[in-house]
Amino acid sequence: MSYSNGYNSNPHSHSSTPAPGDSNGNSAVKVQPLLCSGHTRPVTHLSFSNLLDDGTYLLISACKDGNPMLRSWLGDWIGTFLGHKGAVWSSKISLDTSKAVTGSADFTAKIWDCNSGEALHTFSHNHIVRSVALNPQQTPQYLLTGGHEKKIRLFDLGRPDAEPLILGSRPDGLSTDGIVRSLVWDEGSGGTMGVSASEDGLVRWWDLRTLSQTAQLDLGESISSMELAHGGGTLSVTAGKKVHFLDILRQHPPVTVELPHPPTSASLHPFARDRFVVGSTNDPWVRVYDLDSGKEKEVYKGHHGPVLCASYSPDGEVYASGSEDGTIRLWQTNPGKSYGLWQTQD
Repeated sequence: MSYSNGYNSNPHSHSSTPAPGDSNGNSAVKVQPLLCSGHTRPVTHLSFSNLLDDGTYLLISACKDGNPMLRSWLGDWIGTFLGHKGAVWSSKISLDTSKAVTGSADFTAKIWDCNSGEALHTFSHNHIVRSVALNPQQTPQYLLTGGHEKKIRLFDLGRPDAEPLILGSRPDGLSTDGIVRSLVWDEGSGGTMGVSASEDGLVRWWDLRTLSQTAQLDLGESISSMELAHGGGTLSVTAGKKVHFLDILRQHPPVTVELPHPPTSASLHPFARDRFVVGSTNDPWVRVYDLDSGKEKEVYKGHHGPVLCASYSPDGEVYASGSEDGTIRLWQTNPGKSYGLWQTQD
């Protein structure tokens, strides 16, 4: 793992001011995001680990510079995973935080050791890998991959040299009719359910024991992102100008919020479940919306380019945003509260 200086601990290196009309009145509190620098190209995907026993967590970032980075809950740089030869589109951390997985434009997915930074396995594909997902169980471990081939592959990490299985039973060997943009492995259901979202506008549910599709939902527009909320239960899916919140067990009808701008990604607050954060390709603002009313609660500018990804931490105290400008910023859910490196003066 590379140990160059990948973190700027000075929270004042870039100022951030609330936009006019912040409906929460947060303009009275100085909103100061923490700047995490080190990437040299646009940040394409952010993913937090689950909450650890000591209350901390990790953050992994995918970037077009091909060098995914691991950070602590404070935003401190831990290390950079070196080995990809193209843009990295997706990165996730295993449930026990011992491993990370990445999918890249170099036609590979890689499994990494989070302690040493070593690449444990490289899985070759025939086209760009856009999304990866690890199963929630520690043993046995499996990996789902998808991307431009329109095939969803299931790899057995216990037998990394074995041929992967392909989801679906179509004669053409494909799993979907569109590029796979996102894969989620349900943390419930005994680890037997996977969900895919693709540019053909379909969210598909898969039984990973039989490799068969069990259900689908047509959102009518090309899907740009999908995330499972921390704690499970709800998928946040972006398509066109809409954010769709789907019950992963399909027991409740979808909730859809239409925004004035096309969101790049959306993340639901893990505990309150009453708000969600989004980025947009239209401008450098980070926005938080009320789930029930669909109204904008907060909007902040700190980035110098479109916000390509945004995600809540597993404790809900922070959300991270990644931008075309190559930086990650960490924002407090409750500005002014003492948390991590944000310490209020008594």
